[in-house]
Amino acid sequence: MLVWSGQAVSLVGSAVLRFAFIIEVWSTGEQASAVTALTLCAVLPQALFSPFAGAIIDRIRKRSALQIADAGGILAVGLLALVHFFGGGLEPWQVYPATVVLGISAAFQLPALTAAVPLLVRKDQLGRANGLLAGARSAAGICGPALGGIMIALSGIGAVLVIDLVSYAFALIGVRIVRMKGDKVPEGAGAPRTKITAEAVEGIRYLFRHASLRDMTVNFCTVNLVMVFGFAVVQPMVLLKSGNGELAAVNSAIGVGGVVGGLLMAAWGGPKNRGSGMMLGVLGMCLSAQIGMSLVGGVVGWCAAMLVGALLMTVVNASMQAIVQTKVPHEWQGRVFGAVMFLSQISGPLAMAFSGPLADGLFEPQAADGSGVFVALGPLLGDEPGSGMAGMLFLAGVAGVVVALWGLASRSIRDIDVLLPDIEHPEPEPEPGRDSEPEPRPRPRPGPALVAEDEGGEKGDAVRA
Repeated sequence: MLVWSGQAVSLVGSAVLRFAFIIEVWSTGEQASAVTALTLCAVLPQALFSPFAGAIIDRIRKRSALQIADAGGILAVGLLALVHFFGGGLEPWQVYPATVVLGISAAFQLPALTAAVPLLVRKDQLGRANGLLAGARSAAGICGPALGGIMIALSGIGAVLVIDLVSYAFALIGVRIVRMKGDKVPEGAGAPRTKITAEAVEGIRYLFRHASLRDMTVNFCTVNLVMVFGFAVVQPMVLLKSGNGELAAVNSAIGVGGVVGGLLMAAWGGPKNRGSGMMLGVLGMCLSAQIGMSLVGGVVGWCAAMLVGALLMTVVNASMQAIVQTKVPHEWQGRVFGAVMFLSQISGPLAMAFSGPLADGLFEPQAADGSGVFVALGPLLGDEPGSGMAGMLFLAGVAGVVVALWGLASRSIRDIDVLLPDIEHPEPEPEPGRDSEPEPRPRPRPGPALVAEDEGGEKGDAVRA
């Protein structure tokens, strides 16, 4: 809980800073391309550097890797603060390289934090722990823009930089205080090593050596490709069909859905059959947040559709993380999580790059003319501004349903809990002050991992894949 609280505060600080960065680059000329470029500066470095970060994480203690990630954030934001306060003010162009550095720090933070979760909570609590951090991320998505808007209006970007520095320091203190059982430098750390690039590739090879992990990752990569293609046009669609107030409500509904999903996972722990549960969650996301979102009219329907989709997305991500945490040996988890992040997220920027031009140059004109695919979709979606992007969302949802059904039909994904055995993890120490067990705990025997039902430490730290 101490690590989780520090990361939650840091997430809020980062969300405030992201909003301030958007306002800063938008002020240069109100160009959507500037905002898109800022997003790519955050997403691309994180995706591309993740395999290398995972290889580095597996060479050192997970606690040290988390400290590197937090220190990287402090360095980037601290330099911006120095430039702002002592260098005559912050120039908008300086935001872009800082965002790249923060993206690289996130490439360290997410695999390290996810790999550290089994050192902080029992195996039967992994789903709950992953849900807790997913809920924190969604809460930051709600609070960050609101707090960022207030801070920009009252004090300018200088106060935002100070807030984010303090939040990173809070997270770093939490990591420094906590001791993780079983967190040690891997054996053979002093022996000659292969290159980081080779170890990064080994994480990808590990995934592809295990059919269930390979198929799950390929499925997620395809899901992200088709879903991001649709989600990229949600905001302009809402703006064209209604206005700024409705878009704010839709964005808030996404955050609320993520919080509710995180709390649900924290209380429930996730589906027993995680493979089928993930694919059913993806199916529900496509039906609600894409097909439903494209068909309903008005802010109430949009908010309901996106809330359900965000809730299910949290359940899907937390379940996927718990699968990797229980199926992959601890000494491989940094590289494997880095490979999963790379392979599952690299399709997102590709979809973003194509969705905007296709919306403006193809789908919107076809919707207005009733031509092309809108010969069939026109009666469902109409021909007013924004209908072309609704058509893109609808088609992305249909494609996502097909991918989800493929996952359900694939035994390697559907039965991953049966086909891929669990691995042993060090049991976290019971919390101080808890009652001891009435009898000595039996020694584990070769075979399935023993689950401690009566030890303390019900909640812990987690991360979104």
